[in-house]
Amino acid sequence: MGNSMLNDPRDAGRRAVFGAIRKAQRIARVDVARETGISPATVTAITAELIREGLIEETGPSAARSDLRRGRPRVDLKVRGAARVVAGAKLSNQTITVALLDFEGTLLGEGRTPLTRTQYSPEEFVPILIEAIEDAVKSSNLTMGDLAGIGLGLAGIVDAERGLVYWSPNFSSRNIGLRDLVQHQLDLPVFIDNDANLVAMAEQFFGHGRGVSDFIVITIESGVGMGIVIDNEIYRGTGGRGAEFGHTKVQLDGALCRCGQRGCLEAYVADYALLREATTTTDLTDADTAAERLQLLFDAAKNGDTTAKSILDRAGRMFAMGLANMVNVFDPKLIILSGERMQADFLYAEDVIANLEKSIVQIDMPPPEVKIHKWGDLMWAKGAGAYAIAGVADLALQRITENAV
Repeated sequence: MGNSMLNDPRDAGRRAVFGAIRKAQRIARVDVARETGISPATVTAITAELIREGLIEETGPSAARSDLRRGRPRVDLKVRGAARVVAGAKLSNQTITVALLDFEGTLLGEGRTPLTRTQYSPEEFVPILIEAIEDAVKSSNLTMGDLAGIGLGLAGIVDAERGLVYWSPNFSSRNIGLRDLVQHQLDLPVFIDNDANLVAMAEQFFGHGRGVSDFIVITIESGVGMGIVIDNEIYRGTGGRGAEFGHTKVQLDGALCRCGQRGCLEAYVADYALLREATTTTDLTDADTAAERLQLLFDAAKNGDTTAKSILDRAGRMFAMGLANMVNVFDPKLIILSGERMQADFLYAEDVIANLEKSIVQIDMPPPEVKIHKWGDLMWAKGAGAYAIAGVADLALQRITENAV
């Protein structure tokens, strides 16, 4: 059966057709054929299968012009929202945020569970995650039985295909088979990835990346991450080490990074790096939490404190250097700076963008567009949910293939 599946051209066709419908949101069969390069007759046969399986549905006349010669309008197709419900979870250093989505990506409910520590063993973390999901499900008048899959995004180096967490600042050990640990407890398909990749997926389906084939998302919160979309696909590298923007080197033998190496960009730009500098030169004792201490630092810089301003100026210069390196490697159409740290403008001030533009290879074309997206953990969780939708859809399409063989 396995070899037959691999050789079944209809399997790849189903994935391409479903992907085109999901990407477009509403699309006529003739446009699916044009987008995928699959013959109209095969598209008609595949969409009939997908409708029969309840994965897509017809949704009335197309917004495009009707076929007047034949006297009938074209009919659009869309993903059937009621087909499945998934949970997306974002693990940060302070909370687990959960988003419950239908199959179209519509938000059905949410939840937020505070964490008492910034680092856990895998055995400690799994029951906390499950409880966070159960609480969100219960508060949304759903049941765990309604869920078809779970997506989880977390910082660190993750092999998404194998469900392995090689390293994460949230865990006290390395090389964790986290996906299997969670699946064993829930008996549901679980999909795990680096959180910045899932922010890129959220931008692709819900944000500024919609309709853009090549773009980069830079995320700044407690760490620095990057998600890359090339030709409409998330780029992960071969083992999860790809797109580790925060751990690109900006200074030889430089500041110590929490990954254990020196000179990483994150060691100059992330929250902990700014506070490390600030606590040696500035009195932040009036604040109890890291967020409050950061706000004091930002306020001091805006009020003319030369030390605070020096800390943020250096972070901005390092950030511009890192961005320029990424532009020179990938030449994206769009760069999206995303995350709660975007509430602080020192990383996208005019002089930072000017330094970026001066440091990229100069050609007779404008530099990539830079957009700012100030979203919080809920949108990160929606990205994890979008990843779960893709994974659950893939499993459903695989079952169609198996049944057809």
